[in-house]
Amino acid sequence: MKRLTLFGLLLFVLLTAPFSRAQEWAKAALAKSPRHGEWVTVKHGDRAVETFVIYPESKSKTPVVLVIHEIFGMTDWVQDLADQVAMAGYIAVAPDLLSGMGPNGGRSNSFEESAVREAVSKLNPDQITADLNAVADYALKLPAASGKLFVAGFCWGGGQSFRFATNRADLAAAFVFYGGPPDKNAMARIKAPVYGFYAGNDARIDATIPDTVTAMKAAGKTYEPVTYEGAGHGFMRAGEAPDASDANRKARTDAWARWKSLLSK
Repeated sequence: MKRLTLFGLLLFVLLTAPFSRAQEWAKAALAKSPRHGEWVTVKHGDRAVETFVIYPESKSKTPVVLVIHEIFGMTDWVQDLADQVAMAGYIAVAPDLLSGMGPNGGRSNSFEESAVREAVSKLNPDQITADLNAVADYALKLPAASGKLFVAGFCWGGGQSFRFATNRADLAAAFVFYGGPPDKNAMARIKAPVYGFYAGNDARIDATIPDTVTAMKAAGKTYEPVTYEGAGHGFMRAGEAPDASDANRKARTDAWARWKSLLSK
């Protein structure tokens, strides 16, 4: 009985522990990257969006992948993920959508960790779309860009990736990692194929898949979801961590292989 009580207490601590923006393993991986990465300020209207841009090592022009961060804001892992996208041969652009929204006009890293999720969840949808459009336009004008644009988002960003597809006609494809769908009426505006990556142990998000399949089919749109059994929400990040479970690690590996295959089409 005592053992069960201690186990329950440990489980409670693990489930309620605050998320840390600083993933040292991700920061270390990025520090070793041979690729050129930089922070740029993308301005539109009265907004200034701080954006991490990282380039592949390529002789020719390459497509752009717009990376939308999780509800945890711009973390070390998001930058690490952007670098891996560049390693795969694409220009990665990852905007901090909390730019200018923090204390003293700061971005994600100016918030207390406990306040980031609430701040991201309260972002104005029109502002998000305008920020993403501005960053996409900036990236497509880069001399090294080929003119082809993809979008990928994770967690909260996965839902924003799906929603962005309803607002951006020139997307080559949208990649939705464990994010919810947009309003059904908005799906009619989608031009690009949408590819979903979902965790088997993520009932909240998985419950949206059947209706999304039906709605996208009714709208005549391409929507191809894949669920990775045994994995948990956030497996692309969790599967890379040193303490990753076997299921999350496998899901991340399999999802990466699928993602890179779809990008190369």
